[in-house]
Amino acid sequence: MQTNFTPAQLDNPEVAHSEGIIRKCVHCGFCTATCPTYVTLGNELDSPRGRIYLIKEMLENDRPADKEVVTHIDRCLSCLACITTCPADVNYMHLVDHARNHIERTYKRPLIDRITRQLLALVLPYPDRFRASLTLARLGRPFAGLIETIKPLKPMGAMLRLAPDRVPAKSKINEPGVRKAEGQKKGRVAILRGCAQSVLDPKINERTVSLLNRLGVEVVVPKGETCCGALVHHMGKEHDAHAFAKQNIDTWMREIENEGLDAIVITASGCGTTVKDYAHMLRLDPDYRDKAAAVSKKTLDITEYLATLDMPEPINETGLDVAYHSACSMQHGQRIKTQPRSLLTKAGFTVFEIPEGHLCCGSAGTYNITQPEIAAQLKARKVKNIESVGPQAIATGNIGCITQIASGTRIPILHTAELLDWAYGGEKPAVLEGIEPDRGASAIAAE
Repeated sequence: MQTNFTPAQLDNPEVAHSEGIIRKCVHCGFCTATCPTYVTLGNELDSPRGRIYLIKEMLENDRPADKEVVTHIDRCLSCLACITTCPADVNYMHLVDHARNHIERTYKRPLIDRITRQLLALVLPYPDRFRASLTLARLGRPFAGLIETIKPLKPMGAMLRLAPDRVPAKSKINEPGVRKAEGQKKGRVAILRGCAQSVLDPKINERTVSLLNRLGVEVVVPKGETCCGALVHHMGKEHDAHAFAKQNIDTWMREIENEGLDAIVITASGCGTTVKDYAHMLRLDPDYRDKAAAVSKKTLDITEYLATLDMPEPINETGLDVAYHSACSMQHGQRIKTQPRSLLTKAGFTVFEIPEGHLCCGSAGTYNITQPEIAAQLKARKVKNIESVGPQAIATGNIGCITQIASGTRIPILHTAELLDWAYGGEKPAVLEGIEPDRGASAIAAE
């Protein structure tokens, strides 16, 4: 795509980087076929190609963002399916991140919108605040329907509906400390505690640590770790995102330099995509550039790390028919495709592929709050596709997807690590009690 930036504009390294991305776009339109918002809404400006035009025109003219640009950028899920599809290797992720930063700096949103976004930024990245907010949300849930009749308040109604009936008790797994390996020590990793996941479903990390310890891996939860920064990063709050990133980098570098780490293991793929991008986020910071690159290089999704180990034969017979939902941040953001499926298959599960598996479920961080109507359409489409293959359980690697999909189906949905923990000697997950292998369905799937 031809660009017309001035030399003065290109002196700005952020603009120069975005200009290089824009120039790679060849207008082919392959991205439109896999973009959830274009597939759902049918509007060219709600496709990656359309958004690239809007961003190009805004940046070239040094214009503040306007309502049209904000509307279509806000509708982007950052699912990154376009990156997977693009034959020209257009890094849409970094371009839309730049656009969101520009919007945050130059556009004044309506009051209710500003309040909603600030509330999310002040609550979700902080586990204690988030836990307290969920308790309050249960009290307000009976009024969700009434609140949603007022259009500007729909995100507030969506927040109330998403609040779980019960908030799990605090878990000791999230307390700083070292969890020793069983038997001969074969490795040492840090695990990201996380913010929303540590409140909504702490057993994910509990089961992960239990599995790793049985496999001979020592696991450390470092003191000082915080939110990865993804939630505020995708709102264009660049300063806040960098502050979170720097705190984590300092924390993990202390572990790397003192006792060493084989990996920084992430159990929420949305967080993994962001931490792996620290090297880019802080590339212009002379104090953090090299450290950020070191941390990004060490970062692995739990399934990536397990795939590097010599996994033993399963201990428990599983045999369930599992539909694997590959989170967008997993398959598009990190390009992790084979490891989760291979691990589940080796562990004794029959893995079903989901039709339209490349399309987002509509969770996308805070998207199901800020864009509830589009998110609901995507959830319904995802659930229909999952249920069409008739699984006994659903596996995925991201807490946002778990929360979103669980609200639309009765099929149990678990983190991949929970199923693997069961297969390799852990307890059978409570949500699977009473579900036995469907040998007939497994045999058909094998054929």
